[in-house]
Amino acid sequence: MTESNPLLDKYMSLDQGERVQVLYVWIDGTGESLRCKTRTMEAEPIEPEDLPVWNFDGSSTFQAEGCNSDVYLHPVALFRDPFRRGKNKIALCETYNFDHKPGVSNHRLSCFQAMENDTVKKSIPWFGIEQEYTLLDKDSHPLGWPKGGFPGPQGPYYCAVGTGNVFGRDVVEAHYRACLYAGVKIAGTNAEVMPAQWEFQVGPCEGITMGDQLWMSRFLLHRVSEDFGYKVSFDPNPCQGTGMELELTPTTVR
Repeated sequence: MTESNPLLDKYMSLDQGERVQVLYVWIDGTGESLRCKTRTMEAEPIEPEDLPVWNFDGSSTFQAEGCNSDVYLHPVALFRDPFRRGKNKIALCETYNFDHKPGVSNHRLSCFQAMENDTVKKSIPWFGIEQEYTLLDKDSHPLGWPKGGFPGPQGPYYCAVGTGNVFGRDVVEAHYRACLYAGVKIAGTNAEVMPAQWEFQVGPCEGITMGDQLWMSRFLLHRVSEDFGYKVSFDPNPCQGTGMELELTPTTVR
């Protein structure tokens, strides 16, 4: 477990008054990595619509050319901030170019439009997703793996307990609690078949909220791992990480 930083704690315990910090989060031009920046608001936002459109330099995130680099952030989902706590929030955002067209990595808009189709809305689609990942050290080596070698064969690691069988549980526990605090609908977690490989489940969620919840859970995992000095890989290559399994929950009319 990481140690508390007394120097940082001294400042984080200060009363921030009525103003709040909102962390804007978005998917960058790779379609995989996440970026973030913070804005001060005069009052606590309750809905995404309470937040203004913002912008960033897309030429530094693989989302625009340097000659016209402004990309705009449109908040679409709001979560509690488990790092700053209090009234502070995290906003997941869609990205739009200067011409108001969706950014290169903004696939959420087309998904939202599909989910808003009358036929789809009447069916009330529910989704659940299993997200597998691998924890790596600063050298991008899976935790618990011998340097220059490979761990023992599959068998003792899945849903395991005990030293030598489990690696990175502190990160897993911290991430789970951060998701619960933020309002992410995390459903469970378990160690997977490879050392340092873990899985968590999100859902069931209705329609477009599934994607919003998944991306926020990924952001929180990266952010928590940063505190512990580890990296996270969602790479489907079993030597570096694992991918994602999608499960469709049977339609339920409520």
